Amino acid sequence: MTQSTDPGTGLDPEDRKIITLARSARARNGVPEGAAVRDETGRTYVAGTVELDSLKLSALRTAVAMAVASGATSLEAAAVVTGAEGVSDEDRAAVRDLGGVRTPVLLAGPDGALRATVTAG
Repeated sequence: MTQSTDPGTGLDPEDRKIITLARSARARNGVPEGAAVRDETGRTYVAGTVELDSLKLSALRTAVAMAVASGATSLEAAAVVTGAEGVSDEDRAAVRDLGGVRTPVLLAGPDGALRATVTAG
């Protein structure tokens, strides 16, 4: 079944959902980034930046790790909400490891507006 896109954003509702979840994680936890990924079954995993003395993970790598730890075998899409200008190579690599080179990574600003869509490859 093909999903319709939101005429205001050009995004399908499931992609808009993961951006909204990522934005919520960022705001709720007061962290620099929020991220969400959607696995092959439609389940979502949401995370914020992790910054401990002994462990530092971006929000996107944390969300991918949560998906893997929960048994996901693939990803359909990923989203990160950040003030950064792009998606790091390390973040794209984590998405690629689970989802493959064509997995879309949605980059949104703190306001939730989509700034770019890149692939994990």
